[in-house]
Amino acid sequence: MTPISKPLRVNERIRVKEVRVISPDGTQLGIMPVQEALQTAYNLGLDLVEVAPEAKPPVCRIIDYGKYRYEQSKKAREARKKQAIIEIKEIKLRPKTDEHDFAFKARHAEEFLKEGDKVKVTMVFRGRELAHMNLGKGLLDKFAHALKEVGVVEQPPRTEGRIMVMILAPKR
Repeated sequence: MTPISKPLRVNERIRVKEVRVISPDGTQLGIMPVQEALQTAYNLGLDLVEVAPEAKPPVCRIIDYGKYRYEQSKKAREARKKQAIIEIKEIKLRPKTDEHDFAFKARHAEEFLKEGDKVKVTMVFRGRELAHMNLGKGLLDKFAHALKEVGVVEQPPRTEGRIMVMILAPKR
């Protein structure tokens, strides 16, 4: 059983003088003292649940609390199922990456973007290549331009030591 995000006050835990009461079928019974609302709930064999504690006066509903918690956890499970999980796939390049390799990696990045994943393009510099950072930036810009149909640059190229990183996100 998953816990409800905010614990609700039920029956005797409701500590206010008056509450607005809603019946099990959804009709409003009006504002009444808590003891009277509790008695009404008990007569129906149900619970008095505070659903809007911040309202003036607080709103309480007469429902089966166990069934209500079950419905809430069911909704939460459904919401988690429908959540899209976005992964970050990485493509590594070098400043001297050949045209064929570039096209091959661009095709892979395009597939990742079409699947809804983000792509982290990493340009790795070795040795004297560090003196030619502009070549690496140009290659990353070319990569972004090649994928402009399916992706947008979420984070422009930035240098982190010996690597330059750019993040592409799928177009919505």
